Amino acid sequence: MAKATTPADLTIVPRDLRFGRGTQMRRWWLNNDPFATAFYNALSVTFPKGEGFFVDSVRTFREGTPPRLHAEIQAFIKQEVIHTREHVAFNRHVTDQGYDVSRLEQHIDDALALTKGHPPIASLAATMALEHFTAMLAHQLIANPRHLAGGDEQAAALWRWHAAEEIEHKGVAYDTWLHATRDWTRAKRWKIKAIVMLGTTVKFFAGRYKGMLELLRQDGIIGARAHFGILWYALGRPGMARKILGAWIAFFLPGFHPWNHDDRKLIARAESDYAAAVLPREALAA
Repeated sequence: MAKATTPADLTIVPRDLRFGRGTQMRRWWLNNDPFATAFYNALSVTFPKGEGFFVDSVRTFREGTPPRLHAEIQAFIKQEVIHTREHVAFNRHVTDQGYDVSRLEQHIDDALALTKGHPPIASLAATMALEHFTAMLAHQLIANPRHLAGGDEQAAALWRWHAAEEIEHKGVAYDTWLHATRDWTRAKRWKIKAIVMLGTTVKFFAGRYKGMLELLRQDGIIGARAHFGILWYALGRPGMARKILGAWIAFFLPGFHPWNHDDRKLIARAESDYAAAVLPREALAA
């Protein structure tokens, strides 16, 4: 088993926070930009079912893990359950703006259906790869304020909070994968994780591209304008896809571990940014 490098002093803290209840969100809530709004809206639609998949995949391998990893899996599950609740609420804002997300939800169902009939380790491998994706996006989202600049306060706060917790638990699925494959050779582990990441990358970008196209279509943005706008948003400015390339390549290098890059300082930065937008727990029920 490769040695995990999760920081010894890391504590994963589920933050039971609520965002956006009782507030009105603009249709293009992110800087009045339909492309930026479409990216985050399309991504949010994936979370309720996607994070349920992550939880089930990791929980399957929880028993028999070392005590510390066992506790981290428990905290990971709690964080993901709260994320699901908050994105369900966020997605209500999306549909309240008149968007029909049924096609996006069907795409998620189709993607999850592909995992049926495969061994649990395959689902864990997919989760491990997707968790690296969320960690890369989370790092960029907090490190570069341009991504959420001009966004409605509650919506932007939700994304900063979610990003902070994705950074905090970014090693859990990977450490669970290392434990579950501890009897594999390093060559076999690398081969499988590389194949899974390549497939995950194609499906991730294809899924978000289709989702954005569908939401933009409902805004009357179609054809070349839609395609060019998406590509410019991803590769030009702010260029999220371009900026995560280095972290994506690092996944394939020998000795990779999510915590080889310790970016916990971004968690405190995010907390200071979203603190003012947090709703008191007693304000509203979930």
